[in-house]
Amino acid sequence: MNETASPGRLADRLGQAYPAVAALPAGVREQALATQAMLLTVPAGAPLFEEGAPCQGFPMLLSGEVRVARGSQGGRSLELYRVTPGELCVASTAGLFGQSPLVAHGRATQATELVVLSRAGFESWVADPGFRHFVFGVFGDRLADLMGLAEAVAFQRLDQRLAAALLGHGSPLLVTHQALADELGTVREIVTRLLKRFERAGWLSLGRERIELIDAPALRRLAAGTGTA
Repeated sequence: MNETASPGRLADRLGQAYPAVAALPAGVREQALATQAMLLTVPAGAPLFEEGAPCQGFPMLLSGEVRVARGSQGGRSLELYRVTPGELCVASTAGLFGQSPLVAHGRATQATELVVLSRAGFESWVADPGFRHFVFGVFGDRLADLMGLAEAVAFQRLDQRLAAALLGHGSPLLVTHQALADELGTVREIVTRLLKRFERAGWLSLGRERIELIDAPALRRLAAGTGTA
């Protein structure tokens, strides 16, 4: 663990983001944080875990964000979900429960501070019914999200998925075409073509790493499958 973080201080910070940690018996919580935890600070873009590698621990974010994605042999990747403070990583949890290699990779999207609990520390916390209920509850929610993603990839057209990805973030969006392609599991050229089609329809305006939404209702209709560009 980082020398500047005492178990008590770390427990307080974790408890603010994860109420289930605050609810653990103090002895169980602080023993694991003193002997089975690391406090890490990583810059944007830093790799946190790799697909196919053994799971090294249970990450809990204090700040920042981690993008979790699955790659293909062709070098493309499909974003599965993102982890922010208070949320859990399904890939890491599954790796610890099943003692199997990680099925996805994780990268920090911004400067991120996190606590990584070892397998032994994780097992000591999961033995507590309250913490175990929290982990399985979040695991179930993430699984439902992933089922929805699988359905979208299998049955939705890419233009619908792109329209949905543009919504809900305000305007303008400061994002590259490559980042959108990575999120959707496709290639940049296809995303660029679709964005230009949306621009011709008058739904948005394209700039350098900037997308200004002009007609969000039209994008919403397309995302729902009731509109066309």
